[in-house]
Parts: sequence; structure tokens; C-alpha cells
Amino acid sequence: MSLNTALHDEHVALGARMIDFGGWMMPVQYEGIVAEHQHTRTAVSMFDTCHMGQILIEGPDAEATLAHLLTTKLSGLASGQCRYGFMLNEQGGVIDDLITYQLEAQRFLVVVNAGTREHDLAWIRDHLVGTPTVTDLTFKRGKIDVQGPDARQPVETVIGTDVSDLKYFRSLETTWCDHPVTISRTGYTGEYGFEVYADCSQMPHLWQAFLGAGVKPAGLGARDTLRLEAGLPLYGHELAETITPAQAGLMRFTADDRPFIGKEALLASRDDGSRHALVGFRIEGRQSARHGHGVLAGETPIGQVASGSFAPTLGISIGTALVERDFATPGTAIAIDNGRKALDAEVVELPFYKRRP
Repeated sequence: MSLNTALHDEHVALGARMIDFGGWMMPVQYEGIVAEHQHTRTAVSMFDTCHMGQILIEGPDAEATLAHLLTTKLSGLASGQCRYGFMLNEQGGVIDDLITYQLEAQRFLVVVNAGTREHDLAWIRDHLVGTPTVTDLTFKRGKIDVQGPDARQPVETVIGTDVSDLKYFRSLETTWCDHPVTISRTGYTGEYGFEVYADCSQMPHLWQAFLGAGVKPAGLGARDTLRLEAGLPLYGHELAETITPAQAGLMRFTADDRPFIGKEALLASRDDGSRHALVGFRIEGRQSARHGHGVLAGETPIGQVASGSFAPTLGISIGTALVERDFATPGTAIAIDNGRKALDAEVVELPFYKRRP
């Protein structure tokens, strides 16, 4: 049975089309994917992300545990900073990609994917260093992402806190209606924006407050097309336990100054010139590739599509694929086998879209 987020009734009241995603009932769209995508790029939208797992790790051994578990570069991390990284298996494959917040010394919040949360928790508890306290906050705290070039004003209006100086991958603690709130800037749309964390009991009230401030809701469909245009990975597509950060081109999110689980295998994957690499590709027109479609060089299979979609901002179809390295150079002609025909495509650099500063 799928779980409902704290905002389930709000979505239903707005007529959202709901689907199961990672074990949660989530809105895939309200007005429509393209309209919601374009509104996020040009104005401001909000996304229910209460399904994301939130794991608190604290105590004298918290940092040592995270250093052992994660590729995240923790050295120099200060209170209010957060960093993106991976939790790997012994073979260097990605168990999950996640963001780690240092709330204060030896107190960290790890935000993980919904579908991997239970496995992540078990892996963490099986690989502790010392005796840190591990607490699952997923069903106690929720999150709303407010994204788009006009995001700042409604966040300041609703929360009543100046966020003009909040830098990328930073967070701050404040209150809203006498309840603790965390505001951060990480984003998963390629746009300027904020994430607002609060107790689940406050999520419907925050949602209504943002609606009152003129923020439109957007669903998973637009979130996916936005993140794909920005070249951001989706777990289970660009990342998996069989895909290493080296293959995904994401070694910059791994520490080089200390050991962590899977590091030896990861470095071997990087240094031996792993056979496959993740690339971006473009297809002229609206016919798009989908996850699992085959990638061809001529008539020879060379890989598989990770993600694919029509890109509303660009007016073409785009995607990512794990292909043999000989075909990973930008400008290389490939084809996507969608089961009916081969679509002509070209390998291109990621990301497809960058927001204006």
C-alpha cells in the first residue's frame, strides 16, 4: 500500500493526477507537465517533497560514521553547510545519492531518496563507526521545494526571514508560527530556489500560505523534465548499484583525502577506463527516448537509455544513456531504438540547460 505525504489532501483538492512513486502517492501533474515546467523556469512553483527520507545522525561518532559511509567531502564542513554525494556498496556502485546537512558539530541530517530509504537505514545501521544515534525523521518532518527565478519573494513573505544572503548549498534555521523551520538552497530543477523543512503537522498550512502568496504547485512530471534539462541524475536511472560515480561522470562528488566504503573499487573503475560512460544526447523534434530503450551505432547495440523526454525549454527531445566509451565523445552520431524505429540522435555535453546568473 502506498503512503500518503502530509500534503496528500491538498493535492486531491487541487485536482492533481496521483501516482505511486517510491512507495508514496504523489502528484504527477496539476495543470499539465509542460505548463508547470515553463512556469518554474519563468516564475515560481512549489513541489511536495515530503516523500524524501530524512535521517538524523548525531553524537560523538557521527562524523566518523558518515566519513566511513559516504563519498561526501566532509572536511571543512561548517554548521549550515550541506553537500551532495553518494553511499556506495563494496563494488563502488551507488546505493543512493543524497545530501548531507551539518546542522551543528556532530549533528547531521542526511536526505535520501524515498524508494531507497529503508535499505539506506539498514546499511547505515550495519556500518556504524562507534555509537552514533540514528533516527528516521521521515514521518515527522516534511519538505516543500519552492523553485524558480521568482522564488525569493514568496519564501520571505511566507516565512518572514531574509534569505537574500543564503548561498548555494547552505541552510539556515528559523521559525514559522512558533515552529522550527529549516530553509536551504540546493535545488533539483536547475533554477534558483529554496527548500523549506518543517514538522509534518505544519505542511498543509505552509502549502496554503505559499498558494496565498501566488506560488503554483507542480508535480513529479515537471520535476523530472526540469532536472533532466539541468543534467541532474535520478536514482534508478543515471545512478544504481551497478553504476559507479566514475561511469556517471560524477567523481567530483567523492573525497580523495580519506577511505570510505567502495572507494577502492571506485578508483579501479575510474583508472581502468571502465567500458561504459554516461552521456547526454539530443533528438531533433518531439519524439523522445525512454528509460531502457537501446542505443545503437549503426545497427550495433552500444548501450541503454537512462532517461529521456521532450525538453519544453529547448524545443527538442533529450536524454542520457550509458554507452560504450568509444561512442561517448560529443558530436558522435548514435540512434535510439524505441522498439518501432531508430531515432537519429547526437551525443552532447551535459547539462542541456543552465540558468542565467
